[in-house]
Parts: sequence; C-alpha cells; structure tokens
Amino acid sequence: MQEHSESHTGWTFLTNHARVLAAIADDRHVRVRDLAVHCRLTERAVQRIITDLEEAGYLSHVREGRSNRYAIDPAKVLRHPAEADVPVASLLSVLVRDEADRTRLLDHA
Repeated sequence: MQEHSESHTGWTFLTNHARVLAAIADDRHVRVRDLAVHCRLTERAVQRIITDLEEAGYLSHVREGRSNRYAIDPAKVLRHPAEADVPVASLLSVLVRDEADRTRLLDHA
C-alpha cells in the first residue's frame, strides 16, 4: 500500500467506507495504521468504518496472531436504494487495484 501526499479539497465520487473496503480488498492482511495512511483518515475513523462494515455484514475478520485477516462478502448488495440490486463485488471489481484480487472477487460473486 502506497502513502499518498497530495492534498484534496472538494467533493469526491467515493465515500470513506468505499475507500476502506477497496483497500482491504487489495490487501486482506492490511493494518489499520496502513489503511489510515492510504485512505487519508485517522486510525480511529478507519476503526469506526471497519466496525460499520462488519455490523452491516460486508466485512468480517479473523485474528491471526497479532494481526487480522479480513473477508468481504462479495454478494452483499450496496446500501442505497438506487443500487439495491448491485453486489459489492461489482463495485470492488472497478476499485480493486490488484488484478488477482479483482479476479478472485468476481469468481466468488
């Protein structure tokens, strides 16, 4: 995961929840600290987003030693009524940066 230093103001197309989920799809073993740097959020904000995603059923994790391994439910549909028939795998297929992860996500959808 690369660190980004450019600043940004104004609106964007993606929510922080989508950014965090896409970053986790890129690296299932990513640390909260690295997610925060990558998504330009605080660690506390990332932790809240992970909790939101887990409570909604989009994400789960398993403790492996001192770290977590995350799993995404690719069949879970997006939350907004306008996209109620779109699975999260469709969104992630566009956002995930690693081709192997993109293929694996689509294979499990």
